[in-house]
Amino acid sequence: MEAASLIFEDARGFGDAVGEAGGVLLGLDLGTKTLGTALCDAGWRFATNNTTIQRGKWGRDRDTLAALIKSRSVRGIVLGLPRNMDGSEGPRAQASRAYARNMAEAFALPILLWDERWSTQAAEAAMIGMDMSRAKRAAAIDAHAAAVILQGAIDRLAGGVL
Repeated sequence: MEAASLIFEDARGFGDAVGEAGGVLLGLDLGTKTLGTALCDAGWRFATNNTTIQRGKWGRDRDTLAALIKSRSVRGIVLGLPRNMDGSEGPRAQASRAYARNMAEAFALPILLWDERWSTQAAEAAMIGMDMSRAKRAAAIDAHAAAVILQGAIDRLAGGVL
């Protein structure tokens, strides 16, 4: 299957590509220096933050993600798409699209590009609510944001209106 045909912006197409059996999904919050990761259960009910990966060159990122995908039997990837508040796309969104193309070629898994507006703010508010220190929040914010992104996507996949 061609890499471009594995990249979706609609949850229904992505869900069809993953299949009715579901399976573990990997959520990603792509930053310039780090990559936040989250995973969900095979029934697509709960997203949980995983780790924050220090980004390097694509080959290193690919190898780290490949190990995670293999160890957790990931069936699909949800990648945050950083749109501007007016819905337009800037350089960060284009970088996310390029990253999605690289992942589609490397892993041959369906990829959903999910609007990530407000995900970092929602993650930070949740961590403040848990009374986490600034230092702990800084270390974990990307993985928590990835969980917010993934939870929004699986809620939509389960028939929600997000």
